[in-house]
Amino acid sequence: MSVIVKPVLTEKMTAQGEKLNRYGFVVSKDANKVEIKQAVEKMYGVTVETVNTQNYLGKVKSRNTTKGLAIGRVNQHKKAIVTLKQGEIIDFYAGI
Repeated sequence: MSVIVKPVLTEKMTAQGEKLNRYGFVVSKDANKVEIKQAVEKMYGVTVETVNTQNYLGKVKSRNTTKGLAIGRVNQHKKAIVTLKQGEIIDFYAGI
């Protein structure tokens, strides 16, 4: 199984990529910082300085249906914020 699930392409992360050289990725829940660093360096050919991780719990949601109240939970995920060496960039839109 791959360590990196997908990149986070939001306005906030795009702005951080341009100004602070930081990029976000949704990663596997059991991945540690060393594995994330190695995966990003191998996949994008850049040098990673730091890795910060955040665990998100699934949010509980409910809705009214014809059968009654349906309660569920959004999936849990882990996000990694990767800071690259000065002068290096990752272009997510190069293949479009």
